[in-house]
Amino acid sequence: MSSVSDISEIVENLYEDFLLAKRDVKREQEFLEETALKVEWADDANAIAQTVATIVQEKAHKKISSIVTKCLQTIFEEEAYEFSIIFEQKRGKTEAKLVFIRNGEEVDPMAGSGGGAVDIAAFALRISCLMVSRPPLRRAVILDEPFKFLSKTYRGRVASMLNLLSSELGIQFIMVTHIPELEVGNVIRL
Repeated sequence: MSSVSDISEIVENLYEDFLLAKRDVKREQEFLEETALKVEWADDANAIAQTVATIVQEKAHKKISSIVTKCLQTIFEEEAYEFSIIFEQKRGKTEAKLVFIRNGEEVDPMAGSGGGAVDIAAFALRISCLMVSRPPLRRAVILDEPFKFLSKTYRGRVASMLNLLSSELGIQFIMVTHIPELEVGNVIRL
């Protein structure tokens, strides 16, 4: 049989183990509370970041779509193209879908429009990137035989578009071309 002192020692050891366990539980509860607070802060920060991202997307979209739409409408007056970027949340990330809108209908640029419209939109997207870059870049664009695949019908309109972009956006175009209709501004023949 165990003596009273042995039982007393066992009780003391159990009590010490109980106090240690109680301290560990309290520490873990504090850690959980801290972690829950950090998760809440992270959720708040994520919501703020999403709001800022949405505002930036809207501003960038407005600037980009206005430039691309203006270029498309200058060249393809009869088609009445508009350009839009549709932002979608997929797999926790924002994806952008580039579309043309014609007569209120969404048109896939690659399937529902001619290659000339895609060429003009691609050119205008490059100009848009120049305009929205931070810090601002020098507004000089060097072009080598641009728009050579565009129908002859639209070449005069391209010259108008280049003049419009140059005057409205302050862009200097330096262009090598063999297409007489694209010779605008100060022409240097070599």
